[in-house]
Amino acid sequence: MLSEKLKEQTQQDHQYLEKMMVKDLKAIRTNGEYAALLQKFYSYFGGLEVKIDEVFDKTQLPDAAERRKAQSLANDIRFLGGQVADKATGVALPSINNHLQALGALYVIEGSTLGGKIISKMMQQQLGLTNNGVTFFEGYGDQSMRMWGTFKEMLNTQATNPEQEAVVITAANETFRKFGDWFKHSEN
Repeated sequence: MLSEKLKEQTQQDHQYLEKMMVKDLKAIRTNGEYAALLQKFYSYFGGLEVKIDEVFDKTQLPDAAERRKAQSLANDIRFLGGQVADKATGVALPSINNHLQALGALYVIEGSTLGGKIISKMMQQQLGLTNNGVTFFEGYGDQSMRMWGTFKEMLNTQATNPEQEAVVITAANETFRKFGDWFKHSEN
C-alpha cells in the first residue's frame, strides 16, 4: 500500500524536520514567539496549498476544501497578535506539476494533523492558551483519525504502478526537505 511505503520511505526526512520543530516548540515562551513559528507554517503550507490546488484532482478527495490549513493558521496568528506573512513561492516549495506530486505534498500536510494534538497541549501548557491560538494544531479535533484514514484510503487508490508510487514518494520527501529548509531560512 502506498501509504505504508510513504511512511517508510519518508521516515528520515520526516524525523529530521520533526526534530528541528520540537526544538523550536520547546523554546517558545511568549505568544509572539509562538506566532512567529505559526508564520513559518502559514507561509509554507499556504504556498503549498496554492500549488496543490493548481493540479490536484479534487474529485478524488471531495472534502479537500475542509482540509486546507492556511486559514486556521492565519486565525491563530491574528489571535496571538501577529501579522500574516506572505506565502512561500518558487524554489522554496517542492515541484508540484501533476496530481501525483500533489498527493506527496498532501501526505505531508495531512500527516501534520496527527502530531498536532500533542503540540496543541504543549502550547496550552507553555502559554496558558485555550482553544484560541491552537486551532491549526487541533487539526480536525476528534475527527483527526477518521480524516487521516479517509485520506490514506484515497491515497492508496491513486498510484497504480511503481513508477507512479515513486513520483508520490519523491514529492513527499522533497516537501519535507523544503519545509526543513524553510524553517532554517526563516530563523535568520
